[in-house]
Amino acid sequence: MRHSTNILTRAACAFSLVAGLCLNLPVVAAGLDALSNSDTASGLKEALTRGAEAAVAQLGRKDGFLGDQRVKIPLPDTLQKAEKGLRMIGMGKQADELVETMNRAAETAVSEAKPVLVNAVKSMSISDARGILTGGDDSATQYFKRTTSDDLATRFLPIVKQATAKVGLASQYNQFAGAGAKFGLVSKDAADIDTYVTHKAMDGLFLMIAEQEKAIRKDPVGTGSAIISKVFGALK
Repeated sequence: MRHSTNILTRAACAFSLVAGLCLNLPVVAAGLDALSNSDTASGLKEALTRGAEAAVAQLGRKDGFLGDQRVKIPLPDTLQKAEKGLRMIGMGKQADELVETMNRAAETAVSEAKPVLVNAVKSMSISDARGILTGGDDSATQYFKRTTSDDLATRFLPIVKQATAKVGLASQYNQFAGAGAKFGLVSKDAADIDTYVTHKAMDGLFLMIAEQEKAIRKDPVGTGSAIISKVFGALK
């Protein structure tokens, strides 16, 4: 009799556990379903705008790129291989100057990103918003990449060109790398130093946006925004 009672008790506990888990699933779903389209869009737009503005502010200041090893732009691979030789023949100063110029150009160029990013947020559809909300830690960053990369490149490139034109080694590199590209020795992106810096600046920007996105998802309450807390809190 006692054995039967134990079996029944265990079965009841198992049933309670399964029932509890099953009941918990609709709670999460209900949390998302309870969000109106208006709330979803408002929360996502505010979160994305905050993240984008913070990333631009962080990178668009002096040493935003040059002083941060996560995003600092190094010499292109082709030039890195020749760097030791350049220093041996007294061109170390020029190499250092090129690195600084590339990073200063990126810092200046990134300041042009804000209106492009904000416009992408304003253009976001309800479908985009819900997809970003449930799409994972970097779904907002991927949205920015899809919708802004072409415009960012168009804005960044002239600024980078203006900066690198002041450095003689940049012109020498373009001639050297351009010749290498014809024979498949240098990638197209690295064949022109201005294109190289432009793409590296964009990579750094998206990296910082991704970090901002993760922080908001991890602690939406910490943003101090009621609508962000409400929207991202529905995922908890």
